[in-house]
Amino acid sequence: MIIGCPKEIKPQEFRVGMTPNAAREAVAHGHQVVIETQAGTGAGFTDEDYVAAGAEMLGNASDVFEKAEMIVKVKEPQPIERKMLREGQLLFTYLHLAPDPEQTKDLLASGCTAIAYETVTDRNGGLPLLAPMSEVAGRLAPQVGAWTLQKANGGRGVLMGGVPGVGPARVMVIGGGVVGTHAARIAAGMGADVTVLDRSLPRMRYLDDVFGTQFKTQYASAGNIAELAEQADMVVGAVLIPGAEAPKLISRAQLSSMKPGAALVDVAIDQGGCFETSKATTHKDPIYEVDGVMHYCVANMPGAVARTSTIALGNATMPFMLALADKGWRQACEDDEHLLAGLNVHAGQLTYYAVGKALGIDVISPQLALKS
Repeated sequence: MIIGCPKEIKPQEFRVGMTPNAAREAVAHGHQVVIETQAGTGAGFTDEDYVAAGAEMLGNASDVFEKAEMIVKVKEPQPIERKMLREGQLLFTYLHLAPDPEQTKDLLASGCTAIAYETVTDRNGGLPLLAPMSEVAGRLAPQVGAWTLQKANGGRGVLMGGVPGVGPARVMVIGGGVVGTHAARIAAGMGADVTVLDRSLPRMRYLDDVFGTQFKTQYASAGNIAELAEQADMVVGAVLIPGAEAPKLISRAQLSSMKPGAALVDVAIDQGGCFETSKATTHKDPIYEVDGVMHYCVANMPGAVARTSTIALGNATMPFMLALADKGWRQACEDDEHLLAGLNVHAGQLTYYAVGKALGIDVISPQLALKS
């Protein structure tokens, strides 16, 4: 198979879909790898690194899309990239279709087969291709939130850990999954007073057992969220419904009850955001203010630490990429129900129920798509 990796063109996205190690593995499996020139520069990989791994460098994205049978990326294809997709071509990347009707429409029109990293599952009920970026984003959230809290950025001017005689920042993390756990660990490590809210009692027991008194847990009822939001200096939104649009857990009306200059960090922004006032921002212009509350809603947070993120993502995606290339997508998905769970689009039809529900589009089962 010919595997292609174009340079990411989303603003301030420095990651790359294939590392030189991944390219080397694919070539060792007998596949041809084509990489757009300077695709890996933002993550610290040179064209020479890819050539040494056995890849062929192409001068522009259109050449990569034209030649490749499978496109491997990081972020969802941008409008100009979606025009280059073709019928029968395989796309393997993050998609986040539920809050993005235009992308969904274009992918359906292209006739391509699209497998989304964020909906591939594992035998433990986890999301193995989302997890590494969730870990990165979770660990970044308190860091960027602390920056947002600085007075020069419009924040409250509160130091996360306080100092002797001055209390620490109060941080509420909504969601105790991968993002929330890593956010809570880092915020607590910075000395903040941290509370994690979740609806799963077993998950809260796990957090209590593993982390003890490092941070507190509470049930994520509307009342508890509202009460803690009023007290919080920082709120990290870390909720996830796989493949679906994120629920809105803090309304605009609630902002008036929050502390002036408090920071909302919405890690769920890729799935539409979990605050009513969230809108996607970029690393170039990451924060904005609504009703006195500062919002940090960068839609590709892990891109800020592109090298770490690229290597972590490449480690997770490589076995699935090789399976798709070695067997073809049909056989690979037939052999692995967890990879099949990643199928979102095939030949003009939507194959992921949560996306169809969010966008009001008819869906066929992925099992039926395998046979079509």
